[in-house]
Amino acid sequence: MQIKFITATIVLVFLAGVSYAQGNHSYWQQAVDYTMEVNMDVETYRYTGTQSLVYTNNSPDTLNRVFYHMYFNAFQPGSEMDIRLQTIADPDKRMTEDDKSRIASLSPDEIGYLRASSLAQDGKPVSYQLEGTVLVVDLDHPILPNTSSTFEMDFEGQVPLQIRRSGRNNKEGVALSMSQWYPKLAEYDFEGWHADPYIAREFHGIWGDFDVKITLDKDYTIGGTGYLQNPDEIGHGYQSPETKVKKVKGKNLTWHFKAPKVHDFMWAADPDYIHDTYRMENGPVLHFFYKDKAEILENWKNLQPKTAQAMKFFNENIGPYPYEQYSVVQGGDGGMEYAMSTLITGERKFESLVGVMVHELAHSWFQHILATNEAKHEWMDEGFTSFISSLCMNTVMNRQNPNPFQGSYDGYYSLVQSGKEQPQSTHADRFEFNVAYGRSAYSKGAVFLAQLGYIIGQDKLMATLKKYYADFKFKHPTPNDIKRTAEKISGMELDWYLTDWTQTTNTIDYGIKAVNEAGTGTEVILERIGLMPMPLDILVVYNDGTQETFYIPLRMMRGEKENPYGQVKRTVLEDWPWAYPDYRFELSKPVSSIKAVVIDPSQLMADIGVNNNLWLAEQQ
Repeated sequence: MQIKFITATIVLVFLAGVSYAQGNHSYWQQAVDYTMEVNMDVETYRYTGTQSLVYTNNSPDTLNRVFYHMYFNAFQPGSEMDIRLQTIADPDKRMTEDDKSRIASLSPDEIGYLRASSLAQDGKPVSYQLEGTVLVVDLDHPILPNTSSTFEMDFEGQVPLQIRRSGRNNKEGVALSMSQWYPKLAEYDFEGWHADPYIAREFHGIWGDFDVKITLDKDYTIGGTGYLQNPDEIGHGYQSPETKVKKVKGKNLTWHFKAPKVHDFMWAADPDYIHDTYRMENGPVLHFFYKDKAEILENWKNLQPKTAQAMKFFNENIGPYPYEQYSVVQGGDGGMEYAMSTLITGERKFESLVGVMVHELAHSWFQHILATNEAKHEWMDEGFTSFISSLCMNTVMNRQNPNPFQGSYDGYYSLVQSGKEQPQSTHADRFEFNVAYGRSAYSKGAVFLAQLGYIIGQDKLMATLKKYYADFKFKHPTPNDIKRTAEKISGMELDWYLTDWTQTTNTIDYGIKAVNEAGTGTEVILERIGLMPMPLDILVVYNDGTQETFYIPLRMMRGEKENPYGQVKRTVLEDWPWAYPDYRFELSKPVSSIKAVVIDPSQLMADIGVNNNLWLAEQQ
């Protein structure tokens, strides 16, 4: 599918290796395989579990300790998440009530916790210490390079009242939204350990195979990650059409799921779930789990073909989805992506329901298959997801918006104007304001790609995304990887773009300084006001209705993009070296023949001061 998301209505616009993710190091990544059995008491919301974890050290390093994430401990009064919620100037409204932290008021039977009751390495007990949401484990013996070690753990937990993402009894009445529920081994890569405490943001994990058995009340239906291994025994909409499910004696059922090559495992359960399946042609089986409420049934039925359309769109424009199922599950506190699945709140207007599904589904590619470290490079997931989601919504909802990214640009401009911007290279937990994090990750992250299309050309941008996915799926790419992919596709040098856009708060601001007579022709003088360099597209419209464009490459790009304006004549001018604040070029026609001069008629360059981007003869 060829994406054409900027129209040619220019006049209307102007009038209105194996050396991948680790630099020069040979690529390697750790592996972890989980086998877990969990028993959930749906009356007390407490659960016990056993975990056998095989950890393979593919690094060149000898490991003397490991770390586990114990996420549910964040939902306790006095936790880092609670204190951050109380001290940040703009706390997440989902986590507050009457402007106070909801975590701070949890009673002992409402909090979340996750604790190891025993832990052994290769059959030998090890010492460990729980530090908030991180379990620090001193090994009985080092794990040498290219060897494996097996960890056996007994653990117990309590599901908190739903505060953020996971939890029990969310606002729409879903009983169990079980994400971040199990002891999860932290990621170790070429940068070392990533055992970040759970304060507010998202996650980083190691790919592996999951084998999970969940025992709970037989009236509950489960949906989420993985492939159910005993569907004809379980029923609940999973059984084959010809199978008559036998009634199970006793109170509970044990569900057996397997999920190959994932870095997370989510499940949700409720006694009132409807479970629908939608079989795609040349695609995975789609599962839908939603509450049996009359007011949402029509929207959830209509959501199903839209999900198939979105899956097809992403397959064609990013790359093939590698799993055989995907589950859309009502639960959580908004929308959050997980392996092969998402939790979304479901009591929405139809457009909103489709929108949240599309966004979370897109994360399957950027977070669960590419899987950047979101603590350090959150914009590569949230921003890229927002970019492709905007394109997808334009298609599946027939919006026909000539610039589907306008909302992202507006979010970025408001961030700049607020004075609260921090570089995108800021650790996700270190943003001073939640609004600055959100607009940096989502809006500015989406503009990174949309504006990259302005620099290298839209067709090369879409080719870059496909190549990026093909080369770096299941490899945890870093910012340099998307830059190098774009360089290889475009033939341009783009380090300046990655540096200024993501590591600084430098802004783009170019202006038309003057349009003067020059003999029988016209001299146009441009100025660079902002610190961030860019190439420029200039549109000139004449009184007789004819148009032509001029392209000023940035010298440090060492390349030129193809003409994006089709049949409109284009002249390529000399490169503009960044250090020069002014740039002059001449038109062969007199000033009196010119109606308008416009910088960037596509409006894809994120110029923060557009008032000086348009020169109109009638205003002179």
